Amino acid sequence: MMLSRSLLVFSIAVLSGCGGGDFSDLQSYMDEVRARPKGEIEPLPKFQPYESFTYSASALRNPFQPPVKLEMADRKKGSKDVKPDETRTKQFLEGFNIEAFVMVGTLANDSGAFALVSGAGGVHRVRVGDYLGRNHGRILAIDESKIDVIEIVPDGEGGWLERPRSLSLKERS
Repeated sequence: MMLSRSLLVFSIAVLSGCGGGDFSDLQSYMDEVRARPKGEIEPLPKFQPYESFTYSASALRNPFQPPVKLEMADRKKGSKDVKPDETRTKQFLEGFNIEAFVMVGTLANDSGAFALVSGAGGVHRVRVGDYLGRNHGRILAIDESKIDVIEIVPDGEGGWLERPRSLSLKERS
């Protein structure tokens, strides 16, 4: 009981010390701060609207690949008989340059031989007769070490040329 009384008296003494007091210096500082002129906030900077850019040279030759050298003396004239079939539905792999593909393997089963090409975001299975690349490249033959492709390219004079290409097997490093 004695302990609780002394604790009560101590608590009252501590609390009475917190009350009263002179806060005039604090009050004068607050009045001074309130009397200061108000500041201005700068307006946000004006941003230029975004102008989108459409890349229109995607169908042209890659500037980082060496140009194909054609000798004028042995340059073949295009034929009116050779031309791509524009009515045919394009396959997925025709949307990419043939230089983007690398042969990585072959598969064979009862339905025939397939080649595995890496590029265009993954590994794809192709077979003879499929199309590959932007120049109407049709796969003619699949070997264990290469894929033979024939492309139909314009000759620049209104005709078309057949150009053979090969994709060689990429050896493991």
